[in-house]
Amino acid sequence: MTTQARGREGGLVQPMAPFYRRYPTSVFRFARQYPLGAVGAFFVIVLILVAVVPQAFTPLATQDQFKQAISDRLQAPSSTHWFGTDELGRDLYARIVHGARTSIIIGFGVVVLSQLLAITFGTLSGFRGGLFDTIFQRLIDIGIAVPGLVFIILVVQTLAGRMGDLLAIVLSLSLLISASSSRTVRGVALSITTEQYVDAARSLGAHDLRVMVRHVVPNLTAIAIVSASILVGNAVLIESSLSFLGYGIQPPTPSWGRMLNDARQQMIRAPHLAIFPGLVIFMTVYSFNMLGDALRDKLDPRLRGTR
Repeated sequence: MTTQARGREGGLVQPMAPFYRRYPTSVFRFARQYPLGAVGAFFVIVLILVAVVPQAFTPLATQDQFKQAISDRLQAPSSTHWFGTDELGRDLYARIVHGARTSIIIGFGVVVLSQLLAITFGTLSGFRGGLFDTIFQRLIDIGIAVPGLVFIILVVQTLAGRMGDLLAIVLSLSLLISASSSRTVRGVALSITTEQYVDAARSLGAHDLRVMVRHVVPNLTAIAIVSASILVGNAVLIESSLSFLGYGIQPPTPSWGRMLNDARQQMIRAPHLAIFPGLVIFMTVYSFNMLGDALRDKLDPRLRGTR
């Protein structure tokens, strides 16, 4: 028999249902309240699965995204090649599927590194204040003033030969995004430091590091989650732009932006080379943005119940 707990007023409180029973109900409630966010979440989950196990989403005959067949070049979409073939006879669908891994690695890598940098330095700047805050904010102003695309290209061209294209892109995008994100984190950290529970922790003898770790950073979780979901889409879009300009992932590694770049010469003869990668980029960015908006409305107490 399940034991019922007593509340603070002495009444009986119903025991909480197990997680595996609450989860489907929570998912259904989220989908009903935020339908666009649910669609975005579904596409994001599918995209992650495609990136992890691309072989499961490609027919056996077209799993090799590097296989060339000049006799089959620039074929239109068919039952054999669902998205057609490129100028080298490679299956476009297989290359798009395998290109998802590149986009997911860059997107999530950029978000994790940029959010760590933003939360660390933004919290320190807002919590410590004084000379450290002044110097750090002036450095942030300089970083934001630098043209983003020029900065990324400069860093990628400098570091790509030493650490590879993928790591160079992740590092450059993380530095660029963390500069603006840290400003938002600093503003939230400044407001949190004025709360009474922070003053109470200090009066009890808690040192600054403990206050930041136990009281400031946990209150930044909701903002970090929402920001991360939107930044993944932005990182994918920027990487696609870099690859389109020729400064991103280099061939033969499949990349959606590189596919668009390669399609420029064949736009009239084979428009499918640009249509399908463009649609995938659009759906990826749109899905992450819709998911981010839904999470913002869900996690922000001021916006709950507005829909």
